[in-house]
Amino acid sequence: MTVVHQIAEYADELLQSRITPDYPNALNGLQLENRSAITGIAAAVDFSARAIKGAIAKSANLLVVHHGMFWEGSKHLTGPMYHRLRLLLENDIAVYSSHLPLDPHPTVGNNVLLARQLGLDPTGIFAQFEGISIGVSGESNLETTLLAERAQRLANENGGELRITPFEKNRRTKRWAICSGAGASAETLTEAREMKIDTLIVGEGPHWTAVFAEENDLTILYAGHYATETLGVRALADHLGERFALPSSFVNAPTGL
Repeated sequence: MTVVHQIAEYADELLQSRITPDYPNALNGLQLENRSAITGIAAAVDFSARAIKGAIAKSANLLVVHHGMFWEGSKHLTGPMYHRLRLLLENDIAVYSSHLPLDPHPTVGNNVLLARQLGLDPTGIFAQFEGISIGVSGESNLETTLLAERAQRLANENGGELRITPFEKNRRTKRWAICSGAGASAETLTEAREMKIDTLIVGEGPHWTAVFAEENDLTILYAGHYATETLGVRALADHLGERFALPSSFVNAPTGL
């Protein structure tokens, strides 16, 4: 019989959750325990009513998410927040969340898996945050058009659409970097310029980043915040399922972003 604390302790160690810096509302680790033995694991990008209902439909009583229960900060337990909590308690579902600890992990991390999904070999680091590297980087000789096609496929499969800054015909990606989710920021773009990155793959970014790209000989592929963060939680749930001999599944709940 496997209880949720066994899985949470293993996942915390695997992801180095206790020593990885993150935003205050992330609250990485076990966010809600349950009473019964774990019989199935469901993964979802976001903690939401759709994710909870998906876990129920899949007979899973551990929900593993990237964006956790408290992402919006402290809230009154009324309205949608009460509805989600009631669903969890009535169905005895535990919740485990991993945000930045999941992004850079070398085997189940969003960024390594995103690179491989796009046919890129990560050999370097990228996206510094409080002493750690969240993203990955590398070199290639891949046609940018082909890279864009692969990113478009990932976006479409997850209810989104690729956005890309203009680039010349027959352009090739030589030095690339990846930071999933909201990866286009002032810090990452400055880092990309300093590293002489010519292609940056992210989930999303502010409008001004497209202007920055044009004026700094940089192509940015915005493949979708949701789409670029589906890979890590799926891999984590599958890994935990294999480790503890439990069925694992993914609840696809696209946001369109």
